[in-house]
Amino acid sequence: MFGLGGQELLILLVIGVVLFGRRLPEVGRSLGRTFVEFKKGVSGLEDAVDNPSSQQPTAQVEAPRPPQRVTPPAPKFDETNQPHA
Repeated sequence: MFGLGGQELLILLVIGVVLFGRRLPEVGRSLGRTFVEFKKGVSGLEDAVDNPSSQQPTAQVEAPRPPQRVTPPAPKFDETNQPHA
């Protein structure tokens, strides 16, 4: 396993116990869950590659609309501020 002998594995085990102590079971569970989720994701990708026609889009995608021109509002003139002739 990774070219590690018995002494190296024993040293790594001791370091793990010293670092994690009581939390070692929790760390092991979280690593296990992470590994299972990773395998599920990989198998999902493999299924998608093997059977691309089996996955049909469920929702219709709306066609993009052309851009709309936004015109600024016309300036408003106040008749009370204009000079009288």
